[in-house]
Amino acid sequence: MNRRGRPIAVKLLVLLLVPLMSLVGLWAFAAGLTGGAGLRLLEIDNLVTNLANPAEQINIQLQRERLVSVEYLAGRQKEAVMTGQRAVTDQSVAMFRGLASRQRDVSPEMAAQLSELTSELDRIPEIRAKIDERDAGMLQVVSTYSRTVDATFRMYDQMVLVSDVSLYRQARAVNMMGEAKEMLSRERAVLVAVIAAGKVGDAERAMFAELVATRRLLYAQALNHLDLSLRDSYAQLANTPVYLEFIRAEDAVRGPASSTGLPAAAVTWTDDGDNLWAVVERHQFEAVQSMTKRVTPAAANILIKIGVAGGLGLIAVVASVLLSLRFRQRLVQELAGLRDAATELADVRLAGLIERLRKGSGPVEGRAAPLDVQATTSEVLDIVQAFNGVQSTAVDAAIGQARLREGVSKVFVNLARRNQSLLHRQLLQLDDMQRNTENPDTLEDLFKLDHLTTRMRRHAESLIILSEQTPGRGWRNPVAIVDVLRAAVAEVEDYSRIEVPQPPKVSLAGPAVTDVVHLIAELVENATMYSPPQTRVDVRCVVAPGGLVIEIEDRGLGLQRAELDQLNERLGDMPEFDLAESDRLGLFVVARLAARHGIRVSLRSSPYGGVCATVILPAKLLAAQPALA
Repeated sequence: MNRRGRPIAVKLLVLLLVPLMSLVGLWAFAAGLTGGAGLRLLEIDNLVTNLANPAEQINIQLQRERLVSVEYLAGRQKEAVMTGQRAVTDQSVAMFRGLASRQRDVSPEMAAQLSELTSELDRIPEIRAKIDERDAGMLQVVSTYSRTVDATFRMYDQMVLVSDVSLYRQARAVNMMGEAKEMLSRERAVLVAVIAAGKVGDAERAMFAELVATRRLLYAQALNHLDLSLRDSYAQLANTPVYLEFIRAEDAVRGPASSTGLPAAAVTWTDDGDNLWAVVERHQFEAVQSMTKRVTPAAANILIKIGVAGGLGLIAVVASVLLSLRFRQRLVQELAGLRDAATELADVRLAGLIERLRKGSGPVEGRAAPLDVQATTSEVLDIVQAFNGVQSTAVDAAIGQARLREGVSKVFVNLARRNQSLLHRQLLQLDDMQRNTENPDTLEDLFKLDHLTTRMRRHAESLIILSEQTPGRGWRNPVAIVDVLRAAVAEVEDYSRIEVPQPPKVSLAGPAVTDVVHLIAELVENATMYSPPQTRVDVRCVVAPGGLVIEIEDRGLGLQRAELDQLNERLGDMPEFDLAESDRLGLFVVARLAARHGIRVSLRSSPYGGVCATVILPAKLLAAQPALA
């Protein structure tokens, strides 16, 4: 017979589901179980085999080893007996570890409790060594072994899986009786220490009182939840002389300290405890057997429900399959045609139309042809109409956006052209005033106005460039690169901070001069804006095999790698100008100018802590002949 208290009750909760394992598929179909729940159901038997049963054996052997170890320290047990019990415990632990390693797909909660139990088992050699050296107190031994047994109980809690509420409550109550029996086992070990000491010390009294209170609480709660048939044997036990004598002994040991030393009731505790232990094990086994007899009717009831639900569900499925086969072929063909038409609409027609409108390479007015799908099913025809409506709305929105961009572009160009004309006239007038003025202070003021007007002209040209137009000013003949760099520096506010070493004696083709000056001026101005005012900005120029390399390096705070990568991506792909990102207008201007002439612009971190912008002018933009005077 198997008299093991709580672990057997845990298996009872599992037995309700074991007879149903062969019908898991039908239950999942009829009762709506998910695939995860069905797989979990199939794992229950493995949990019992690989975890519950071997852990149950560990629990039994640890209870025995705990009592034998305390008796050994008290001088009431031989070392050979203790050594033999340890060997039996080690066999149980080895079997548990081997079977537990085979268990797969445990829940996170179960895995945590299993890990905790393994950790507690790893600490057993430590307490054994202290016992051998007689360096451990008897209460310490009781506490250490009890923690390991508690870990098995917490692991059992994660195995309780049953859908019958009434049966679940009864099984939980039987489990609580098993826990109360474990408290009784601990009391026996503590009393051995008390009898060996000849008195009840404060530590022993405190631990014993806690164990008594826990045992009585578990016993009372379980007794209240058990039904009459299961409660009867426990109720009869409570009125027997051995139990009443046991209660008086508990009260005497945990009561106030006595001047006469060990209470009289504690002397007879060993015999009373052994007798009560035998009775409690027998009653626990009877309760387990009674619960087992209830499993079969409950399982049969569940089988009947599953059979009825499965039969009705099977009829419904057969009817659905027949109807589906009747209309499947026609519906599949219509849906396939709709899928192909919708895919072409999304990936080809609308995408091409929007791209043409964005680039301005096609007419703004236009409509995409409606979807051509051969269908007779009303639902499919409704979907086709809905797709046509979506297509019409998308085309209207794209045309509206194209008109808006075209209108904004025209406004930019119109305003920029007017400003450019006025600024050009202003520059000519400033030149005349500078030539006709000899006063140094006046000349300095006029020079500042000239510099400010030059910067304003560059900003006006930026609007023209963003509108994909070209500025009006330009050069026919090549211009020396030194003059190009000077012109770019002259269009920056903090030009005094910029240092330009002597560049190579090469020239830039006339048609590219205006755009290159504008591009370098934007980069130089950005370098002066994002670096401290007391630092300088270096503009270096060197001839490379692929063309001319210009580096603009500042000594600012620099940028993070991720931001540099994002900026380089925009500089390389020439993004469409977004009105919402007007704070990065210079970035869009540089990207447009670089794409127009095949110029490569990239940003990287500077050794000085700032940013270094590299501009590579291709060889086709360089003129072989020197610049004309």
